[in-house]
Amino acid sequence: MPTVRAEFVGCMEDVLDLDAEPSDPPRPTINFDETNNQLIAQTRPPLPGPPGPPPRSDYEYPRHGTRNLLGVVQPQAGWRHPAVTERRTQQDFAHPMKWLVDEPCPAAAVIGVVMDPWNPHQPAALSEAFAPKETRRMLKRLEFHYTPKPGRWLNMAAIELSVLRRPCLDRRIPDEDPLKREVKAYEDSRNAAHATIDWRFTTSEARVKLHRLYPSIPD
Repeated sequence: MPTVRAEFVGCMEDVLDLDAEPSDPPRPTINFDETNNQLIAQTRPPLPGPPGPPPRSDYEYPRHGTRNLLGVVQPQAGWRHPAVTERRTQQDFAHPMKWLVDEPCPAAAVIGVVMDPWNPHQPAALSEAFAPKETRRMLKRLEFHYTPKPGRWLNMAAIELSVLRRPCLDRRIPDEDPLKREVKAYEDSRNAAHATIDWRFTTSEARVKLHRLYPSIPD
């Protein structure tokens, strides 16, 4: 148990310290996360209700599978890039990492990427998708930082995906095309507003509020 707590604290403070660093274009901090969304159709058209509440849908519905939602977020700069993929594989992880290196951060020396320690989120995933030379080029500029396993709340990309769900995905979406349209509209709107995430939890606060998680070391 002490080893587990020490590992949690180490990962947590690493992420919190990274988030607390001032904005530095040569060394940006990016948050990455993934979740899934069910594709659900209607058995019959919804019935309109009184003004205010949403239309009433039949309790029966056909499922059309799921799609993976991934989010790349730079909280301090106020931009995000959510996307839809069919699956959650190593290659589905590798391609957003290449996009990150080549598109929004081409001049960055090192890109700190905060993410959860899921199996596909490993440097080896890039080797599954790209040639060795290309993989090495990207890994020289990517620095992975993992949240503790029960600490997904430390990942600001998870917050962003939660915000995406509330206005855009709170209804039945039957297939991939309307899902992609909703995600793109959300991205354009939030980026145009330069919406940021006001993250206030610090390492100092963690040591006070979560003191029970810290291993007891005798004097």
